[in-house]
Amino acid sequence: MPTDPLPRIALVVEDDDDIRGLLVQLLGMEGFAVTEASTGLAGIELARALSPELVTLDLNLPDLDGVEVCSELRRFSDAYIIMLTARVTETDKLTGLETGADDYISKPFSPRELRARIAALFRRPRRAPAAARTDEDELKRAEEVQRSLLPRAAVHLPGYDVGGAFQPCRNVGGDFYDWYPTGDRLNLTVADAMGKGMGAALVAATARATLRSCSGIESLGQAFASAGRILASDLEASGSFVTMFHARLDPLRHTLGYVDAGHGLALHVSADGTYRRLPGGGPPVGAWGGGGWSADEIAVAPGDRLAIVSDGLLDAFATLGEALDAAARVVAAAGNAQDAADALVELGRAGAVEDDVTAVVVRRLPALRLEAAA
Repeated sequence: MPTDPLPRIALVVEDDDDIRGLLVQLLGMEGFAVTEASTGLAGIELARALSPELVTLDLNLPDLDGVEVCSELRRFSDAYIIMLTARVTETDKLTGLETGADDYISKPFSPRELRARIAALFRRPRRAPAAARTDEDELKRAEEVQRSLLPRAAVHLPGYDVGGAFQPCRNVGGDFYDWYPTGDRLNLTVADAMGKGMGAALVAATARATLRSCSGIESLGQAFASAGRILASDLEASGSFVTMFHARLDPLRHTLGYVDAGHGLALHVSADGTYRRLPGGGPPVGAWGGGGWSADEIAVAPGDRLAIVSDGLLDAFATLGEALDAAARVVAAAGNAQDAADALVELGRAGAVEDDVTAVVVRRLPALRLEAAA
């Protein structure tokens, strides 16, 4: 049986909300699966994760110049790049084209002209046509995108160890976890985008890139609110939402600040094995409105563990309480954070595996081990 052609992926990098919305609508009408970014850094992250076939790129971005973004994209991407900008001098156009852009359109632009130029570019294809790809190819590509969102580098943080594990379901969902440093602190994220397949992977990639682009904001609450507002406007148009647990670990103060946006599956497991479920801090991003999230903070004592899991774990248990009790037991029994994360994923695999299972565990080393290390 013939399958419908799979949509090509387009990335819109534009800081003006109205223009970005127009471009998303236009490209969607042309049959693209469209994702978007309002900053250059977020655009680069998304391009690296999603391998789009087309990028529309504004030059006047708030963080990087569009020429810098184009140059960076050309290090790893063969996407068609169309620069859309108010810069109209011949020098600007030549600079853009020499940097690697395939076309250059001045603002204000004609939608008909944009469509015609895109059609002209794709008459000279660089890749196999989308019609040659099957549904199985799409799932494989979605899984590749999902796995590309996971951190590649291990965490080396004095006094702590950190581990993460991920098991995709058959249909590929929207789970991901992430960690990266900002100064002396470590950012941690566990998130689940609604849906399956490439659509969920696109939403997950957008969420990850947006959170990373806001990591320079000093206040965790303000950083999450900024990322949440950007994402909420994007998600509202697609009718999707994302549950998130986003945290910053301060190893000097031994505190963990966090925002729980509809995730609800974070456990603080004490050294003696007792645990408590951390309270939520607002709705899922995109569920309704663009705000309402609050940040909280916990102290992390020697031997304490923080475990964040996705809701795929719940499929293996009859009740939420049973799932949390079992999760706390395996976390308390594990010898290190990575073993604990692996054990949590194994718990989830005992179910029907209808959803991704993701786990991140942070452990503060016991006092005796710290003294021995010193």
